[in-house]
Amino acid sequence: MKILVLAQRRGETTVDEMRPHFKAEVEAVWNLYTQGIVREFYTRADQGGPAILTVECETVDAARKVLQALPLVEMKMIDLDYIPLAPFNGLSHLFPQAA
Repeated sequence: MKILVLAQRRGETTVDEMRPHFKAEVEAVWNLYTQGIVREFYTRADQGGPAILTVECETVDAARKVLQALPLVEMKMIDLDYIPLAPFNGLSHLFPQAA
């Protein structure tokens, strides 16, 4: 299952508090990328900030279990929002059914 994961910095956490942990965070994400769990990673073009990941896991719970080991998650500096994705099938309404 493909899951979109949106990271949000916790309101009470400053970027300066997070900065010393960025290298460990990126290394942890890279490790998950090399395992085929994290498939893509981005940052928002309009405001920067925490990452947006796409991950491949059997379930959302499995993704939570894997990503809870990320340093910034462990230190409760960021929260992750998990959005399971499915193929869009709305285009089928545009095409007649095959006879």
